[in-house]
Amino acid sequence: MTPDAPKPLATPAPRITRVHPVAALPGAEIHVHGAGLSPVAGRLPVAMLGELAAHVLLSREERLVLRVPEEGEPGLLRVLRNGAQSNSVSVDVARLLATGLHQVANPAIDLQGNVYATFSGARGQETPVSVFRIAPSGEAAPFVTGILNATGLAVGPDGYLYVSSRNDGNIYRVSPGGAVSTYSEGMGIATGIVFDGAGNLYVGDRSGTIFKIAPDRQIFVYATLEPSISAYHLAFGLDERLYVAGPTPSSYDTLYAIGQDGTAAVHYRGLGRPQGIALDVAGNVYLSASMAGRRGVVRIAPDSTAELVASGSGIAGLAFLPGGDMVVATANALLTLPLGVEGLRLY
Repeated sequence: MTPDAPKPLATPAPRITRVHPVAALPGAEIHVHGAGLSPVAGRLPVAMLGELAAHVLLSREERLVLRVPEEGEPGLLRVLRNGAQSNSVSVDVARLLATGLHQVANPAIDLQGNVYATFSGARGQETPVSVFRIAPSGEAAPFVTGILNATGLAVGPDGYLYVSSRNDGNIYRVSPGGAVSTYSEGMGIATGIVFDGAGNLYVGDRSGTIFKIAPDRQIFVYATLEPSISAYHLAFGLDERLYVAGPTPSSYDTLYAIGQDGTAAVHYRGLGRPQGIALDVAGNVYLSASMAGRRGVVRIAPDSTAELVASGSGIAGLAFLPGGDMVVATANALLTLPLGVEGLRLY
């Protein structure tokens, strides 16, 4: 190089200004926004989550898209490019709680922090175990047998577990010791279930009916909706409204809020295949759904604004543990995600 030749410019260090979302399931995609994130001399930047490299799917000057490693854990995310390193941003990654399950709706959680999850099976399939109980320590044990296609789960004000069967349309009541009795019959293709604060049980018949079962076991038709192709997912709010989601053939599905008179109003429209549903103490609704082409846990505020708060696919159900962790149910596993959100309990 001659004395008069210009010196090559140094490559600026990468910088992270925002990660969205900051929580994810293993294998999920997250977006990193900032500067200096493009390739240099044809080489992609390296994204490190803790001590593991995350696969970079897209690299632009102001945005990276990366995949969380399957064995990833919560940790600091940083980007390395051409010998320079970015600042670090914390990312929460879900941890495995239990496997060997088959879930199609929300798990249930009792006051002691035990988690209940189904092995639902294919339609008409008899499975050795209908419901498992997972202790706070993570130890899973069979809890209920003999319920065909166990689907929806809810812990009642009496501390008993209630289980719907989409095969026979019955609702079963299970004692803390695991004894099973029939609570109600004839609920159609019974899927999601939930209690309100007064002890009424709501049952979603995916063919288009929401039933209300009073504490004296009288049955009422509470509301009618468009049929779902798989299941209704239910949650009850402090505002005394029943929130209902259910996938339809549309890719632009609706979260309904049903008032005490049974009138259904649109709370949010524009979700793809909405499934599991849970509420926090501030009245935010959390669903597993696609929004703007991205799949994960969507939070819908009381003013009906929506945001993706965790990335991940294959989520069938949601629930909150005491202490702020979310339990995420996939088709065959339970995971815990440290969102730091206090879930709503009505009793």
